Amino acid sequence: TSTAFEWLCDFAANFSKSGVSLLQFKDRRSLKLDNYVGIIETPCGTILEILPKVTGHDDLESSRNLLKKMLRVALEIPPRQGDKTNTETFKHPLMEWVMAEFTLSLSHLLKRGIRFDYQRIEEEQCFLSGQLDMVKRMRQPPGMEHIFPIRHDVFMSDRPENRLLVKALKRVCLTTKEPGTWRLSHELAGMLYEIPESQDIKGDFRQWQGDRLMAHYQPIRPWCELVLGNDMPLAFRGKTHGISLLFPMEKLFEKYVEYYLSQEVKLPNKLYPQEGKESLCFHNGKKMFQLRPDFMIRKNDQTIYVLDAKWKLISETERENTSENRYSVKYGLSQADFYQLFAYGQKYLKGSGDMLLIYPKTDKFTKPLAAPFVFLEESGELRLWVVPFDLENDILYWPDGLIKADFAKFCHTESISYTS
Repeated sequence: TSTAFEWLCDFAANFSKSGVSLLQFKDRRSLKLDNYVGIIETPCGTILEILPKVTGHDDLESSRNLLKKMLRVALEIPPRQGDKTNTETFKHPLMEWVMAEFTLSLSHLLKRGIRFDYQRIEEEQCFLSGQLDMVKRMRQPPGMEHIFPIRHDVFMSDRPENRLLVKALKRVCLTTKEPGTWRLSHELAGMLYEIPESQDIKGDFRQWQGDRLMAHYQPIRPWCELVLGNDMPLAFRGKTHGISLLFPMEKLFEKYVEYYLSQEVKLPNKLYPQEGKESLCFHNGKKMFQLRPDFMIRKNDQTIYVLDAKWKLISETERENTSENRYSVKYGLSQADFYQLFAYGQKYLKGSGDMLLIYPKTDKFTKPLAAPFVFLEESGELRLWVVPFDLENDILYWPDGLIKADFAKFCHTESISYTS
């Protein structure tokens, strides 16, 4: 609607002031989101669901399932028994899936029992219980001898974790439109009616305990954070009762690749994500412009590979007709990314070795580019390979012979030969 479009324009302008590029305006009637996925609900009630696209055709359910899978990995949400089937058969929008998972997790938590804690209570009573506050007792006016200022501990369920769960549950009760989630959320609300909701979400999350006695609370925390919009890069609550969440696709893809690489790197090799020991230059004896590759693989404290993940749809062909541009030249690669990888190679590989630029596998990018991009240096040859990552099957496609012995079944090797 026109109202929703105008609100999105204002919304994007507010984010632009803080340096975040959220939307691109193609004309006065259309706009495009900049690499963000998730849910936006406008004040007029319009709900926009932004999903990742890695195929040439629009497959709503495949895109939803892909985003759900990536969110689980990025947010470190442990799977439950039978969860894969539930994820694939749940046909409702993303936010309904989040709320359904939250209510199911809360139901499992209540079956195990919520945690109580001792709370210090200070009050005045006509009987003695606990400890008598002698200071207040001595300051009492005449005629109050029968009233005792006391302090004592009460074993109760009013603790930060439970308050947050009640807050999130009430939001689900007001928001969900899925009958099963609505019914279960209201049943759970009846069981937790004595617990007050959180009045300080960030403060209560800071007090969330992770000790052994609270271990069964850990699986529900990511869902609670999603529902309440806590700790998300672009999470916000609309003026309606809806919940809006946006995630940078670049970060989701990076986290997803990191998770599967960390499982498959074999000793004595070790994966180091987001390590920034080197800087681009020095100024007055201080390091400036830190260089932080997405991943580095080291062997015996020596960097042998530098890897960087980019969420961008590229092509196997160097020059191709597209619907938006007349030509997609240079495979759709970014020159700025090459500058970045060149700096990584100079600092971490000393100008000689192999680097990988990882992009999502699509219909137009199904295998590594046939030859590496070569930077000829006096110290040797610095090679940059462009390879796809299959998000559906969790496979990283490596050029022939490159790091083949260092990985297990996870890494699929293409029959690509290269002669330097």
